[in-house]
Amino acid sequence: MKKEQLHEMYYQMVLIRRVEERAAELYQQGKIGGFLHLYIGQEAVSTGLIAARKPQDRVITAYRDHGVALNVGIPAKVVMAELLGKATGCSKGKGGSMHMADVEKNFWGGHAIVGAHLPIAAGMALGDLYAGRDAVTLCMFGDGATNIGFFHEALNLSKVWNLPVLWVCENNRYGMGTAVERASAVSEIRRKANGYGIPNDAVDGMDVLAVYEKARRAFRRVRSGKGPYFLEVITYRFRGHSMGDPERYREKAEVQKWQESDPIGRFRAHLLQESLATEEELDALEARAAEETEEAVRFAESSPEPAPEELWSDVYADAQEALP
Repeated sequence: MKKEQLHEMYYQMVLIRRVEERAAELYQQGKIGGFLHLYIGQEAVSTGLIAARKPQDRVITAYRDHGVALNVGIPAKVVMAELLGKATGCSKGKGGSMHMADVEKNFWGGHAIVGAHLPIAAGMALGDLYAGRDAVTLCMFGDGATNIGFFHEALNLSKVWNLPVLWVCENNRYGMGTAVERASAVSEIRRKANGYGIPNDAVDGMDVLAVYEKARRAFRRVRSGKGPYFLEVITYRFRGHSMGDPERYREKAEVQKWQESDPIGRFRAHLLQESLATEEELDALEARAAEETEEAVRFAESSPEPAPEELWSDVYADAQEALP
């Protein structure tokens, strides 16, 4: 990758961290309602994956979606406005934290029901295959979703129909407050793909370049017509499952151990060690991310609430308009 691309990846990871930190503060101030699932600690996952995809490739994920939204190019101010439920948000303030989406950027959400978006991903991939489009569907989900029926149905059909899907499990070690080992008969999640004859691999999700390289190869394989591929990304969330999580199910020492492998710190050290960036350049990128975040907060707080009649819009599609 070129130096400029590496710097952009670093900027995106820092931006995600800053946006999430400010979102946590705004939630505690009562300015964000509903649920809020932070991506802090997992920034290398979506950054590496999205850097490897092409514009025609669809992206769909679960409810921990703010980082993905930023990576696909939704401006921080639009993400923040959606978090605050404002009309200027990407879902007009009606989706909130768990329903970020932008069809023009080929980002299809943000889905709140665990595992329910996997069959949707299979359907989108089937549509692309049927239409002869050179597109891969990137479907991201947590380890908890692999214990849901949606997971098995979607993986089975993706192999039966040889669909162009890259299945990515973000294994952050916990499904809400339950450790993987307590909920899944197979703790090495990628082995579940073997039951459907889907080739698979695992990668260190705290290393953005490792994620990028494995994703790049996976995209290339799927795009060549060889069918679905499964990638397990081993990562860790530094905060609770959501803002109401007391985190009594894991020891502080465990969290601290993973924080020693902070993906942003590791990437910064790599860039400096390989002379791919200077301290001044990285500091400038961090300052720019901080300023963009604060501008996003100002924009969101000053944006209007959705009009009452918005309650009835975007509920149904107009069948006449949908027809060719």
